[in-house]
Amino acid sequence: MNRHHGTTDSHSHLRRRSGISKLIRTLSVVALALAFAFTTAVSSAAPANGPAFVPNEVLVQYRAGTSEAQQNAARGRVNGQRAEVIRERLELAKLPAGANVQAAIAALQSDPAVEFAEPNWIYTHSATSDDPYYTNGSLWGMYGDELTVSTSVAPNQYGSQAEEAWAADHTGSKSVYVGVIDEGIQYTHPDLDGNIWVNPFDPADGVDNDRNGYVDDIRGWDFANGDNSIYDGGRKGTADKHGTHVAGTIGAEGGNGIGVVGVNWNVTMISGKFLGRFGGTTANAIKAVNYFTDLKTLHGLNIVATNNSWGGGGYSQGLLDAITRGAQQNILFIAAAGNSEANNDETASYPSNYNTTEGAGYDAVIAVAAIDSSGRLASFSNYGATTVDLGAPGVGVPSTLPVDTYGSYSGTSMAAPHVTGGAALYASTHAGASAADIRAAILGSTVPTASLAGKTVTGGRLNVGGY
Repeated sequence: MNRHHGTTDSHSHLRRRSGISKLIRTLSVVALALAFAFTTAVSSAAPANGPAFVPNEVLVQYRAGTSEAQQNAARGRVNGQRAEVIRERLELAKLPAGANVQAAIAALQSDPAVEFAEPNWIYTHSATSDDPYYTNGSLWGMYGDELTVSTSVAPNQYGSQAEEAWAADHTGSKSVYVGVIDEGIQYTHPDLDGNIWVNPFDPADGVDNDRNGYVDDIRGWDFANGDNSIYDGGRKGTADKHGTHVAGTIGAEGGNGIGVVGVNWNVTMISGKFLGRFGGTTANAIKAVNYFTDLKTLHGLNIVATNNSWGGGGYSQGLLDAITRGAQQNILFIAAAGNSEANNDETASYPSNYNTTEGAGYDAVIAVAAIDSSGRLASFSNYGATTVDLGAPGVGVPSTLPVDTYGSYSGTSMAAPHVTGGAALYASTHAGASAADIRAAILGSTVPTASLAGKTVTGGRLNVGGY
């Protein structure tokens, strides 16, 4: 595809940028505010017209071959302290209270030991609740124009056509793995419990048996809180709603006679929780992306894609590097295009605007816009003729919620997991397909849609029944 590489945040080889303030304004128009907000301290860290970042923190990538002394000297330029090693020579550094983050970045980048330095951006999910209850016949995103879930439910040509795939006995496979990089997942939900990964390589015994750096990562890892509890919603379900909803669209269990059904009736989902009460950071996003790449390389898990229904930060070389490492291991990075009604060709929205072609030989990022049940581009959805790939159901989408309930959300956050589910479904019937093959199948089977013409690369909507 022909994604442009416009100048953004001084990185001329990449394409897009998105503002947190614009995102919040858009979501308020849609109906409800985001499920969580920034603290005053975090919000004040960002320029008035730019994305937010964590105050007094920077990510620093040192050059290959640099010594500990050279790294210490570079950090000393800004009176910084090493807080955490993210990966190899990439670290999170703490600055003195009240430090000017941009000035510190400039000072660090002038040091010959530093490859790059950047803010620790803040990300949030992009969804709004518009119907707290699930009713039969409302799961239009799974419908097709030929078959329906029952004779009493009308077909919908603007759904993902998942029913057509199911009719051909394509309902997914537990041997296909998907990473959910988001909030956590209520893994005990009766519509999800059978499709959540249980790590056979690291049982719950207080020991890091598989030596991946995470003790007892039984169902994934919580990078927001640094523990193995991927669900923190408790008995009232006050947290992890967004991640649970996303997981349901990808792989809520089918044929069990309850609730909803995902694009895949059978799939194995792993949680990479990095969004917490106040959002998530670049540092934790990088760790989450790396986690899935490491699981695939360490254990040979058939991880075909990660779902990324979040955004809001500026350009990050560190995050792009992590996504590219995943791409090199044939992991697609499927991302929500954003909810700010913006043209991503003109104003970049990360992470959906990243492109891995230079480092991986193909672009593993699939950017997804939202359409409604009438086939219209959602009023809140971002778009881009060269930067947003396709549309998928994203308005009034019912799915799983804590605790053991269901609800309807809207957002490009809801559109992306339809595509991620489609990637997993394709992989279940095409053993050995590369990430580039799966991407080509998804984009090559889209259905031309008037509202997406000139607004997306394909000009079409998701069609999982077409491959």
